[in-house]
Amino acid sequence: MTAPRSVDFWEALRFWLKLGFISFGGPAGQIAVMHRELVEHKRWISEQRFLHALNYCMLLPGPEAQQLATYIGWLLHRTWGGVIAGVLFVLPSLLVLIGLSWVYVVWGQVAWVAGLLYGIKPAVAALVLQAVLRIGSKTLRSPGQAPLLWAIALASFVALAGLAVPFPAVVLVAALVGWAGGRWAPAQFARAGGGHASAATTAAHGPAVIDDHTPTPEHARFSRSRSLRVLLGGAVLWALPMGALVAWQGWSGTLAAMGWFFTKAALLTFGGAYAVLPYVYQGAVVEHGWLLGPQMIDGLALGETTPGPLIMVVAFVAFLGGWGQQVLGPDALFLGAALAAVVVTWFTFLPSFIFILAGGPLVESTHGKLHFTAPLTAITAAVVGVIASLALFFLAHVAYPAGMAAGWQHPDWAALVLVALAAVALIRFKQGVVRVIVACALAGWALRSLYGVGV
Repeated sequence: MTAPRSVDFWEALRFWLKLGFISFGGPAGQIAVMHRELVEHKRWISEQRFLHALNYCMLLPGPEAQQLATYIGWLLHRTWGGVIAGVLFVLPSLLVLIGLSWVYVVWGQVAWVAGLLYGIKPAVAALVLQAVLRIGSKTLRSPGQAPLLWAIALASFVALAGLAVPFPAVVLVAALVGWAGGRWAPAQFARAGGGHASAATTAAHGPAVIDDHTPTPEHARFSRSRSLRVLLGGAVLWALPMGALVAWQGWSGTLAAMGWFFTKAALLTFGGAYAVLPYVYQGAVVEHGWLLGPQMIDGLALGETTPGPLIMVVAFVAFLGGWGQQVLGPDALFLGAALAAVVVTWFTFLPSFIFILAGGPLVESTHGKLHFTAPLTAITAAVVGVIASLALFFLAHVAYPAGMAAGWQHPDWAALVLVALAAVALIRFKQGVVRVIVACALAGWALRSLYGVGV
């Protein structure tokens, strides 16, 4: 079988739209779908080039699956190809989450909805525990091989869970330790290899449009002037809406504050959405009061059950913040909340597009060089501790939904049993995320409706 010489733009657009609606299962599932469709079935890109692109995206802050789609779209059809691929990866999730968020704020206290949410929260806590194990097993290796990475993970856990150190400070210190470790203990910070192209794949499916030895397209080669133009364009696309929001409602207005806060969050998402959630919690719940802690868990649950990157939970956070702050007045609660969700999505994902369109070729030139990857390896190790602190936070809210007023001796045992069962299903029996959440939701409804548990 001979691959076509190029990919039709409209065919690619249809695929990216389809991907936006079927991209369930978190980054691992989304990347697996893209690998199956683009590498094995359509043969738009070879396995080696696909893994090479994935390695770039893993080194950047932001949702790696969305960035990978943007990267491949850019490689195939220049800037507009990347923009369309990245936007369509996010747009269906945004629309679905706006709808679910509206249902949540209007009917979230209805008995049967509350019962479903009672069961979903333990499933979310189990998902975070699974993330600790998954990322930790890939990053930390054994304590004997990389004790410094284990020390970084433990220190980040203590810093966040016990000392309330700001998340950006944890990331900065981890990067500095990684920079120093890359010079004086390089073996502990070396990344595992990314693998080689599969000759079997090529033999079975024929050459790809962008094959192992296809020259890098001219538009994807590093050019200082081109990168500066992209950076300038990105700065304008950030400054114009931010300026409009500040002129409209002032710098302390809810929408401007959301835009600024989630711009910072977008630059700190090393290790995926779970890693940045503690930072989002500190800002959205503690500092600004846009929503409550238990609502944050509900939002993560809704994000897990919708297509698109998990970081789209920020749309839920913004919707509830926009609704509660009445950003367009009390007579336009839905429109104001939806506008807040759109604003936050813009400022959260804009950096990802800039990273790919301007920095992709630059990252390629530094790939595999230890002085560049060691700080990122240290950040990933810190992310393990960060997610562990998030797991502790979620478990505490599941066990004591009303706080510690009743005393630590009286946790919600039914909810903790659901956490344990969900964790076993996810980790031991490798059940899918949606299946586990649905099962826990039904169990929560039954426990609450039939037996009055958790009321």
